[in-house]
Amino acid sequence: MTTLTLGRALNEGLRRTLADDPRVLVMGEDVGALGGVYRVTDGLQAEFGADRVIDTPLAESAIVGTAIGLAMRGYRPVCEIQFDGFVFPAFDQIVSQLARMRSRTRGKVALPVTIRIPVGGGIGAAEHHSESPEAYFAHTPGLRVVTVANPQDAYTCLRQSIASDDPVIFFEPKRRYHAKGEVDLEAPLSAAPPLDGARVLTMGDDVTLVTFGALVPTALDVAAVAADEGTGVEVIDLRSLSPLDVDTVAASVRRTGRVVIAHEAPRSGGLGAELAASITEACFAYLETAPVRVTGHDIPYPPARAEQHHLPDLDRILDGVDRALGRTPVEAAP
Repeated sequence: MTTLTLGRALNEGLRRTLADDPRVLVMGEDVGALGGVYRVTDGLQAEFGADRVIDTPLAESAIVGTAIGLAMRGYRPVCEIQFDGFVFPAFDQIVSQLARMRSRTRGKVALPVTIRIPVGGGIGAAEHHSESPEAYFAHTPGLRVVTVANPQDAYTCLRQSIASDDPVIFFEPKRRYHAKGEVDLEAPLSAAPPLDGARVLTMGDDVTLVTFGALVPTALDVAAVAADEGTGVEVIDLRSLSPLDVDTVAASVRRTGRVVIAHEAPRSGGLGAELAASITEACFAYLETAPVRVTGHDIPYPPARAEQHHLPDLDRILDGVDRALGRTPVEAAP
């Protein structure tokens, strides 16, 4: 086992796939000589050459469009989008072409393209640098949507994504790039948990807390504080946002009878709404209270000095747990 930051684990995952498979290419703005804005691709161009780690023009639609053509010719491109808000110029390429090609050709053409996107807030950045666009892509049939919360998943899930014949939107929580953890660099992918499986991180009998990405460490803090108060919170890291592992979530909710869903994106039309609906359909007879959502507000992402009021934090999620347990009236929710 090796102690790595989440960003370094991604770097090692890319290095391993580039070394193992000559069809893998890395492409994006400043991924080569600079090593990426967050240095996730640091050193890769020097090791594998500029024809495999490719600095592209500042044109996201061209990056993804070129990757689609490369994938049709047998390559496995990995695109980096510098910031979450920069993905929108490539939205047409992703939704109209990348997601549909396998269905359009009745399975004859696969597009194994992985699109890495640093995502979420909490870094004090300017507009277009702190978005949470997961619902757009999770709503699009034909795409896998994956997000990671720890270095081991960063290393393993990235390798699994690149090996997948489906196109993958791979979200990386940018404010967790420097979080450290143990990583087994030699574990075979065949022994790894499935890419589309959720993971139960803590056991609890009172409330199920479902989240993903940057909020997973916060959820673990919630579980620890709640345990000190005698409340058992079962934390589930979704990992896959499309497809959703509803079975794992439902099995927990059938035991606890209560569920809190937390994400950074705005509340209306967010992934939490789909989860609440799916849980209600699967667990209606077991629910003691309605599902509780703790989310960002229905506003454009605020200026940096106000983002702490927008992002769900320990206190807001603990309040959600209290609401699920009937300790706080729903009308008092922020």
